[in-house]
Amino acid sequence: MNVEITSVNELQKTNPVFGQLSFDNHEQIVFCNDKDTGLKAIIGIHNSVMGPALGGTRMWNYANEWEALNDVLRLSRGMTYKSAITGLNLGGGKAVIIGDAKKDKTPEMITKFGEFVNSLSGRYITAEDVGTTTEDMDRIRKVTPHVTGISQSIGGSGNPSPVTAYGVYMGMKAAAKFQFGSEKLDGKKVLVQGIGHVGETLVEHLVKEGAIVTIADINQERLIEIAAKYGVTIFTDSDLYSADVDIYAPCALGATINDDTVYKIKAKVIAGAANNQLANENIHGQILRERGIVYAPDFLINAGGIINVYAEIVKYEREESLRRTENIYNTTLEIFDYATKHDLTSHQAAFTIAQNRIDQRKLENAR
Repeated sequence: MNVEITSVNELQKTNPVFGQLSFDNHEQIVFCNDKDTGLKAIIGIHNSVMGPALGGTRMWNYANEWEALNDVLRLSRGMTYKSAITGLNLGGGKAVIIGDAKKDKTPEMITKFGEFVNSLSGRYITAEDVGTTTEDMDRIRKVTPHVTGISQSIGGSGNPSPVTAYGVYMGMKAAAKFQFGSEKLDGKKVLVQGIGHVGETLVEHLVKEGAIVTIADINQERLIEIAAKYGVTIFTDSDLYSADVDIYAPCALGATINDDTVYKIKAKVIAGAANNQLANENIHGQILRERGIVYAPDFLINAGGIINVYAEIVKYEREESLRRTENIYNTTLEIFDYATKHDLTSHQAAFTIAQNRIDQRKLENAR
């Protein structure tokens, strides 16, 4: 007897992995479990056509395993296109560890995770992300060579956050030029949501240029610290998305542009470091376009971090990392022009260019 599946949600419950909306033809998903250390992790390898799958490891206290799986699938897919759009010979991968990094993370857990990474024989290369640190990567390096973002003292590129922030800053300036006619941000009102390492460095760039910066974060102590350090304003109103600003920079977790927020946004430019900012890439990207809001594709402008750790693989200097990251400015303008010419959203334009590069490499590999 055949049972009719009546909804996407039911389909996903029946097929919790391949039925995930974010599955999108992932090549490999690895579930990692270790009773002794409490490790529960998922590694997603989306695409390895361009090269080994590189992407950071995020440790987060997910509400459930379903949420963790969806996150790793969305993030690893994004890494595929991030590498492709920036011309790196890397595929897309990502990992998540389920747990509270402040309470649950131990050296033994991180070491065990490194052993799981090593078991993949280089198909996946890890790096730091939310909830993990350069110190964690150094520990992983003791059990596998397949890790980047290790300390400079042992031959690595160090913390990628400053370079990530620089790329976001370049992408934001390009978006401002396209929207306002000038790349200058002095006097522009910018709301930065999320002031972790990347968000703070972005704030520093903006303040130096003379932007009027407002910050928002769930960590009140952090807000007070950063506000005092850079002389910026803490957002205190009830609705962040309706804020009267020129530029909205989401630098925390993804999907902040969704059904509840997309029509509230008053900013004319969206340019931030968060991954997967559009809850629905096509629907919400189109709404932003129709409303005249310029969206700088997140997987392009936050690529500075992967450009930085890629240096550990191909052995170029820090100056070359910064040069390649600065070129995000030009690539962002090219994406906007391509979108206009082909009647696409900026996300669709960036995705199309990246996919074309992957398809071309796949043809070359088949010869």
